[in-house]
Amino acid sequence: MSDGGLLGQALRYGVAGLANMALGYGVILTLEFGLHISHLVANFFGYAAGFALGFILSRGFVFGATSSAGKTGPRYLAAVGVAYALNLLVLEATRALAPPNDLAHAATQLIAMGAYSVTLFGLSRYWVFAGAATR
Repeated sequence: MSDGGLLGQALRYGVAGLANMALGYGVILTLEFGLHISHLVANFFGYAAGFALGFILSRGFVFGATSSAGKTGPRYLAAVGVAYALNLLVLEATRALAPPNDLAHAATQLIAMGAYSVTLFGLSRYWVFAGAATR
């Protein structure tokens, strides 16, 4: 089965990302606004919840890697670390500029998620799964 190249991978990444975002953003909103936990702590646990789901979907569904998880897992972890660091920078920068209300703060989480997603897709396509056997 052909992977559809960049466009096919990007579309599958988008579908997988919706599932991952539903899980992660749900955790973030529950913790930050439901339990009134710090936005940074909520953000961390939201991304932690989505980590395993994201790896499984990226490795199999998005990029079709057939190499072992032991080979791609450490790279994925490093890529997530880079993307997450950028996420935190964007989150803090947008939050500093946003009005001090819950709706604006919820929007800053979405903007930061966008930075994370684009970064992780690029790193996954060109580094994490680039050398992996794919479909």
